Amino acid sequence: MPCDLCDDTGWKAVTTGGVRRVVRCDCWLSDLAAKTLKSSGIPPRYQKCDLDSFRDYNDTLVRAVTKAKALAESFPVVEKGLLFLGQPGIGKTHLAVGILRRIVQRTGASAVFYDTRTLLSTIRSTYNAVVKTTEISVIRPVMEAQFLVLDDLGAERPSEWVEETMNLIINTRYNMKRLTVFTSNYPEVQKPGSHAETLVERIGARIFSRLFEMCEFVEMQGVHFRELHKDPTAKEILALDKKGARLQKDVGDKRKTMLRAQLKPGKELGWTGGKAST
Repeated sequence: MPCDLCDDTGWKAVTTGGVRRVVRCDCWLSDLAAKTLKSSGIPPRYQKCDLDSFRDYNDTLVRAVTKAKALAESFPVVEKGLLFLGQPGIGKTHLAVGILRRIVQRTGASAVFYDTRTLLSTIRSTYNAVVKTTEISVIRPVMEAQFLVLDDLGAERPSEWVEETMNLIINTRYNMKRLTVFTSNYPEVQKPGSHAETLVERIGARIFSRLFEMCEFVEMQGVHFRELHKDPTAKEILALDKKGARLQKDVGDKRKTMLRAQLKPGKELGWTGGKAST
């Protein structure tokens, strides 16, 4: 059925201050957004994710979704993107997809979603080792999209090629002032009692420094949703969230006890010294 306002031309007539002109019809933006979202690369698992359906049951998640909504509503008049940090399964990708969806629906901007490992694998598959080039058709959309989500940053095993490729993508977008939202399972700094690698160890100091310039770091904590049943109640989520916080505190307390023990004199610990074999 043809649009009543534009008769499917994509343009409608409006009168402002006695002056008649034509502007883009709402149906045009709606159609454009639908086409952009369909070709954006959002994985099937996250197709229905939006900012309104995100569950913010603790302070870190409230802060994260607030910043996500502010960015989505301010685009394109926004200076910095976001980098969501936190353990797997707490909603980082949900928020990133929600931002992409709202930006596209509001503005019709070009936008793409890439899992970092998938992106690097695709680039690598077209890489010509002889001339050290890759197919420009593969990398161009990543560099030129008005909005980009790079999911799971740091997941790829570090190597010189990975660092150079990611540096090219990130630097190009930084120089062109194109907004990017990242997610990563790796922490900004190592937590007490943890031996996990940090983000800078995974991606290198050069890229990490650039991220500080182009993004605001947003740490998220919470329940691993993939371990819950399909429709958990708010009570169940809060109970698991509190349990997780207690576990983190127990690990931290244990770490502090170990450090205090290391600092005590040997005689106080009942150790006389000498080699481990004596």
